[in-house]
Parts: sequence; structure tokens; C-alpha cells
Amino acid sequence: MTSFSASPVRQTPLLLVVEDSNEDFEALQRFLGRSSIAIPIQRCVNGEQALAFLYRTGNFVDRESAPRPGLIMLDLNLPGTDGREVLRRIKQDDSLNMIPVVVFTTSNNPKDIEVCYRYGVNSYIVKPINFAQLKRDIQMLVEYWFEVTTLPDSPKD
Repeated sequence: MTSFSASPVRQTPLLLVVEDSNEDFEALQRFLGRSSIAIPIQRCVNGEQALAFLYRTGNFVDRESAPRPGLIMLDLNLPGTDGREVLRRIKQDDSLNMIPVVVFTTSNNPKDIEVCYRYGVNSYIVKPINFAQLKRDIQMLVEYWFEVTTLPDSPKD
């Protein structure tokens, strides 16, 4: 008789969404809600709030209220500290740089794309205007990052 040990059940990591548009965030939530995976989501509406969440400052000092995300979905055009600066800070910080970052933005400017890849972005997706394409892109993103890819364990800081 052969016995197989079950692999430990891994909890789906947190998705940190840094998005100032309520409409875009609500569409993302609707599509994620239809996913076969229950993905915990934390939303930050600007760069300062995202950095406070990641560095556990301000309203996010408690580890329980600010768990390390497994993936960051980042808009570039944010009020105040923009997504480029948030990305730069994440990828230059040894305690954060292993967290994959997907830029999800309306900008198809080649300079933005180049800067993001120079900073170390893991993927750059231009938000489609077409609703069906947006749905497909989000489904593919979820499948790739939460079903296909093995994300690093969150540090036990």
C-alpha cells in the first residue's frame, strides 16, 4: 500500500491593489469575485497609503492589519506619490523587493514602460478600454499569479 502525504494547504496570499479609481477597483473586485480562488484584497488609493501599508506605519502599524502581500497590482497615475515612485521604493528595499509587482495602468507610454522595467517591475499591463478584454486580462492575471506561479512565502517579520 502506497501512502501519499498531502502537501500543506497554502493560504492564498494577499493581493495589494493600489488604485485610485473607484470604477476600476470595483470592476477588478467583480472579476476577482467570480474567480475560482478566494483572493484576499487590500486596497490603497494612493502611493502614500501603499507605502504606509507596506512599511506598517500610520494606520497600518499592526501586522494583523497589514500582512505582507503576495502580489502588488499598482496603478502608475496616482495622486501624490505616483506609482513609479512606489515601485522604485519597493524594488530598492531588501525587505520588500521579492514581492512581485504588476503595473496595471492606462499608460502605454514607452518611457513609462521602460522606467518600470528598469525599476524591476514583474509585469506591465495596459488597462484595456474594452470590457470583455479587461475581464480576460484580469482572469489571465489571476490564473498566472495565483494558480500557475509559485509566489515566495511572506517573511515572518
